[in-house]
Amino acid sequence: MGEVIPHIIGGAPQRSGAVQPVFNPATGEEIAQVTMGGATEVDAAVRGAAEAGAAWGDTPPAKRARVMFALREICERRKDEIARTISREHGKTHADALGEVARALEVIEYACGAPEFLKGDFSRNVGPDIDSASERQPLGVVAGITPFNFPSMVPLWMIPMALVCGNSFILKPSERDPSSANLIADLLDEAGLPKGVFNVVHGGKDAVDAILDHPGIMAVSFVGSTPIADYVYRRGTAAGKRVQALGGAKNHMVIMPDADLDQAADALLGAGFGSAGERCMAVSVAVPVGEDTADRLVEKLAPQVAALKIGPSTDPDAEMGPVITRAAQDRIEGLISKGEAEGAKVVVDGRGFRLQGYEGGFWVGGTLLDHVGTEMTVYCEEIFGPVLSIVRASSYADAVDMINAHAYGNGTAIFTRDGDAARDFSKRIQVGMVGVNVPIPVPVGYHSFGGWKQSIFGAHGIYGPEAVHFYTRLKTITSRWPTGIRAGAQFTFPSLED
Repeated sequence: MGEVIPHIIGGAPQRSGAVQPVFNPATGEEIAQVTMGGATEVDAAVRGAAEAGAAWGDTPPAKRARVMFALREICERRKDEIARTISREHGKTHADALGEVARALEVIEYACGAPEFLKGDFSRNVGPDIDSASERQPLGVVAGITPFNFPSMVPLWMIPMALVCGNSFILKPSERDPSSANLIADLLDEAGLPKGVFNVVHGGKDAVDAILDHPGIMAVSFVGSTPIADYVYRRGTAAGKRVQALGGAKNHMVIMPDADLDQAADALLGAGFGSAGERCMAVSVAVPVGEDTADRLVEKLAPQVAALKIGPSTDPDAEMGPVITRAAQDRIEGLISKGEAEGAKVVVDGRGFRLQGYEGGFWVGGTLLDHVGTEMTVYCEEIFGPVLSIVRASSYADAVDMINAHAYGNGTAIFTRDGDAARDFSKRIQVGMVGVNVPIPVPVGYHSFGGWKQSIFGAHGIYGPEAVHFYTRLKTITSRWPTGIRAGAQFTFPSLED
């Protein structure tokens, strides 16, 4: 059975509520149990976070930044431990988990610049003897609800920015791979964060609803599927909170006739099958322009997909691991079958994949579908698995129209040598993150991450400059001291003419 993973409330472990099993996806074995909290645990975390957060919010930004500097050093030193924790419960390869840690480090590094991005503005003499200053103040207690596919990276896309802006934080991680959240609490404790400023409440829908409804929580950041993102946004904003809710995706990669097809095939292999396709930025649709381009691309891709090295995270040669649960495995294989029934050609079939010695694991082999139509279920729905669909476009214009017509608008890419096509694509495409000869265009930590359309709900992207605005509120102070005050009442706004 293994350990019981507790909540972290007020800096101390708390074991309350029912428990739920946690599995190793590579073996299918139960390796731990996680406590499942609800309104009681969320309320305790809010009360503790509010109490500890008052002093933290008054701490100078430079001192808050020093905690981030320490966190960055600790994460670098303990990166292998963090990666092993990720892989044990998620199943992704060790190299992939290390990549997750590296992208988290970028956001921590950006948070170290808090004294600069929180310093505010000042204008002297906006009117006669009248000065104006603006500053960004913390919100108070904020929360994050994070998905299973990046159990360290996504929380660390939220937590450093929220904390360095002066807020206290409550994390509700995925119950499927919860240990990474508790490890983050340990890392922050080692970095010198005061106890109670960061809290972890494990749980399911009860915990989510308690977070969305609690009057003491001022803002909620969410990453997950679109239906849940919509729910989180509507319920949270109805309760008067700021909400940024990042949802699902169906990311297309356009391959122009002039593209380097070897480069494009390699890009599709990594972007489509890395992390078993369980990425909101995974490329799940390849759009070759022209039949000749499509035929040549499939010819290159098929043997590479078939030869994918699939194995547990302990195998240093593994390129792809299992999917997260048995239910996910069944759903993915069911969608492949539905695609075949609707007319897609199964070029490489990952259904029924079994790994010797790991027969109980949640395995799906790499799958390549060709002649997929835009009306098919495998095109319309986010599969979130190692399935790459080929949708053939007769022209560049048809490819652009196809992408713009899709409900999702998270990420997209174009592979071409033509600068005009790349520039036009970047301008016209209705998608939030665009790659030009880059298959997974996840912005670096000092930009911001966020899609368009049904891929995001709320006005702000995650991390970077967008996070500063999300986790703070603007206050503007207009002042005039007695030496500049004239006698008599004034019935209009102060202006240059006064």
